[in-house]
Amino acid sequence: MKVYAINGSPRKSKNTATLLQKSLDGVKESAKGNEIETEIINLYDLNYTGCKSCFACKKLGGASYGKCALKDDLQEVLEKVSEANGIIFGSPIYFGTITGQLQSFLERLIFPYLVYDKNYSSIAPKKMPTAFIYTMNAPEEAMSQIGYLTTFNNIESSIEHIFTKPLVMYSNSTYQFDDYSKYKADAFSEEERAEHRKVQFPLDCQKAFELGANLIK
Repeated sequence: MKVYAINGSPRKSKNTATLLQKSLDGVKESAKGNEIETEIINLYDLNYTGCKSCFACKKLGGASYGKCALKDDLQEVLEKVSEANGIIFGSPIYFGTITGQLQSFLERLIFPYLVYDKNYSSIAPKKMPTAFIYTMNAPEEAMSQIGYLTTFNNIESSIEHIFTKPLVMYSNSTYQFDDYSKYKADAFSEEERAEHRKVQFPLDCQKAFELGANLIK
């Protein structure tokens, strides 16, 4: 069995990546003796684009029916992920939505499995369990006010339609800089952010661990 974490952040050791690793630790903990391999895929290490609307994945009798025909760094990744036993997506929030890297990845992953029949059926190889971890500067109480939840729900609905309904967690009011004094960021209180991280981020790490532990049943 193999579970992949898809890191949509350009950073490999900060909030999103840390929570993804905790979630994979939870996956392994839940294995209870069963052999489960885990891997983080860092999207910013790869050279690729989003969907190019070539429709090769929809061409009846075509060599690429049901899979993406583009030849770039995602080709091998998409092949691996298609046979996964679970996927955990993670992204910071940029301008109210997930990063462009992860959005492009989802286009390439999901669209080939979406059939243009009357039911918009899924031909994904597996109805694998999924999860989504969002990290963001916004406080929890502001997410609905500024429309984040609507955006997230749309993303999750697309994933659910093709695979399964994602388990979801949010990490809010994240600590963005190692030294706030070096940046123009007086909209935020470094002291409040530091205290929030000290208290809340360990709890978020535990939530991520539990999310991973609950992924494979």
